[in-house]
Amino acid sequence: MRGLHSAMARETKRIAINTGGGDAPGLNAVIGAVVRAALHRGWEVLGIRDGYAGLLDTSKIVQLGRREVRGIAHLGGTILGTSSSGNPFEFPISAARGATEVSDRSDEVVQNFKRLGLDALIAIGGDGSMRIAHDLARKGVPIVGIPKTIDNDLNGTVTTFGFDTAVTVATEAVDRLHSTAEAHRRVFTVEVMGRYAGWIALHAGIAGGADAILIPEIPFDLECVCRKISDREAHGRHFSIVVVAEGARPIGGEMVTKGPAEAGREVTLGGIAEQLTHQIHAETGKETRSVVLGHLQRGGRPTARDRLIAQRFGAAAIRVVARGESSVMVALDPPEIRTVPLEEATSRMKSVPLDGDTIATAREIGICMGDE
Repeated sequence: MRGLHSAMARETKRIAINTGGGDAPGLNAVIGAVVRAALHRGWEVLGIRDGYAGLLDTSKIVQLGRREVRGIAHLGGTILGTSSSGNPFEFPISAARGATEVSDRSDEVVQNFKRLGLDALIAIGGDGSMRIAHDLARKGVPIVGIPKTIDNDLNGTVTTFGFDTAVTVATEAVDRLHSTAEAHRRVFTVEVMGRYAGWIALHAGIAGGADAILIPEIPFDLECVCRKISDREAHGRHFSIVVVAEGARPIGGEMVTKGPAEAGREVTLGGIAEQLTHQIHAETGKETRSVVLGHLQRGGRPTARDRLIAQRFGAAAIRVVARGESSVMVALDPPEIRTVPLEEATSRMKSVPLDGDTIATAREIGICMGDE
């Protein structure tokens, strides 16, 4: 009787969950944790496909039960799909004369949320998705955010899931390049993700034993990089590895892009490693090659650390909904998971601190950061 009474006493809720922005290792782990934790409380869970677009086309909404999330924690990608171009506040509607028109369809999202009888939305995403979540929360939608970005640039949380896997992939790539670089006496430039923050480049560069690390927070001087390579050459080290974040730029220069931004999306970065390859060869005479890791950093199995963080975030988000909180994002504040207001989470980007221990470590072990 006690168990029956407890079950009846539970407040039944209907919640929805979506994944927005770029995919990241650990997304399926967090989806599974949200669903299992909600079902444990007797709640109903709906999955929204393709980011926020699924709240505009409700045919994209699916029921999520234990069967749908069984055995998915180790899988990359997301069973719900995701999108970087479904911002309901700037939704693409047509393209003409090379420009895409956008429309504010956020009121439709709010109406569909209410029509579906939802009590809360669990929004999983990076800075762009959290900004959309914040804007929807201000229109009355109860939202709890879960931070997801391999760039690790979301404010308010020590780390995000996906970051550890991305660093592990990048480190393994740098490890593998050492042998071929040394065998051929070449310089390799390795381009990793990191639009405005250089967390992946910094961590993978140090872990992988790079000779130079270039990040967006420190505009680089090409002469400093070439001087490091020439100094190694003079001391019998006839190869070098340069790890560069995609958003790194030279002093007084701009980020390297692949074309204009599309409506509702940021400009696509890429090409800095190739540019450096030509410049380093011209300055040093060394045979130089570039490697772009790109989306390899997002794919495949998440590390154990990312799986654990993702599941902690997922279960914590359900506890937050149960407490009646909204307009917040769960965040890691070791050793605990806490909440931060969405306004705080989106107030600024979390950059690599230039006076921090990790930058100091890189400099003290002889890694060139491009500025000295």
